[in-house]
Amino acid sequence: MGVVVLKFGGTSVGNVERIKNTANRILDEKKMGNQVVVVVSAMGKTTDQLVTLAKELSSYPNKREMDMLLSTGEQVTISLLSMALAEKGHSAISFTGWQAGILTESVHSNARIIDIDQKRITNQLAKGNIVIVAGFQGVSTDGEITTLGRGGSDTTAVALAAALEAEKCVIYTDVTGVYTSDPRFIPQARKLEAISYDEMLELSNLGAGVLHSRAVEFAKNYQIPLEVCSSLVREAGTVIEEEVTVEKSLVVRGVAFEGDITRITIFGLKNSFQNLSSVFTTLANNNINVDIIIQNQTDGEDAYLSFSIKNDDLHDTSKILEDYQETLGFDHFEYEAGLAKVSIIGSGMISNPGVAAKMFSTLAEQNIMIKMVSTSEIKVSTVIEEQQMIKAVESLHTAFGLDLVAMK
Repeated sequence: MGVVVLKFGGTSVGNVERIKNTANRILDEKKMGNQVVVVVSAMGKTTDQLVTLAKELSSYPNKREMDMLLSTGEQVTISLLSMALAEKGHSAISFTGWQAGILTESVHSNARIIDIDQKRITNQLAKGNIVIVAGFQGVSTDGEITTLGRGGSDTTAVALAAALEAEKCVIYTDVTGVYTSDPRFIPQARKLEAISYDEMLELSNLGAGVLHSRAVEFAKNYQIPLEVCSSLVREAGTVIEEEVTVEKSLVVRGVAFEGDITRITIFGLKNSFQNLSSVFTTLANNNINVDIIIQNQTDGEDAYLSFSIKNDDLHDTSKILEDYQETLGFDHFEYEAGLAKVSIIGSGMISNPGVAAKMFSTLAEQNIMIKMVSTSEIKVSTVIEEQQMIKAVESLHTAFGLDLVAMK
């Protein structure tokens, strides 16, 4: 008898009927003789509704109190799902993140999992119970409720799969797998049979909402077999594995995009290794995630430095730069909002020169100005104006042969 971990997103448990459907999916796995651990998100748009409530009271709500608030969403789901399974004659028990032994660092709103004490879960599995765990949350070393960031239920599921040495982890969502781009915005996107851990990690980091990036990190580091499929449609999903054995002809495997990007530019920074390090050390110490970075020397000693952040981090980033301006030694900073990041991803890019050139020429043909660029072995990212984001994605999706029509 093996352990399997199943994760169901908010759409999958969005109402009573879908909770009953989810219970049936869980029982299908249980009837195969497996010990089943289930991780769930908050119902439907509950998290968004709670955020809206908080923003009605405060433009910048306290992050500790936000974690207290948002963690309640999953708590509703775990209890209702446990009741649904009991109604069908199967024993189940629900656990919050801290009850499940999920220990995190002491960071509110975007904590990382440090350790998992799985004893309580394994004891319940040994008794024949199905264990239902609240995703997206844990408890810090100082006893505070923490959350793992949006999409963090995926990370909860894969981390539990690693801790329990599960045979597999299945992420059930509202789409039938991983697509070449987001099918809600790009109708010509098509489902991939398989994708590598590295490619999926880049897609997740670059805006694809189907999987949380830290979940993919866990899966890769612990070699957890991972599948993404629909909870509403019974068909094969997308397998995430170390090396893709199908569709190897695709140089680019996906186009990811993400709005709500801001570019910060620091002017008059003394051009030294120490100053550059100090800027990013200061931001990192204050839990600000920086993405694309560009440095240019303007004259003999001074330089200007640009980097991109999420819009949500603009207030905190501005405050940090204002507070540390004298220490960091720069003249002033400016920001530009209303930007987006569009990226192409594919392991085939390593051995195929000219991919970046094709991306840039495709955007140029559409009169789309590139403001920032970042590259790695398997991705090229550009920052452009947000109003041109979908136009850019559609043109790149077509240019690299990813449209459904290209496969017919």
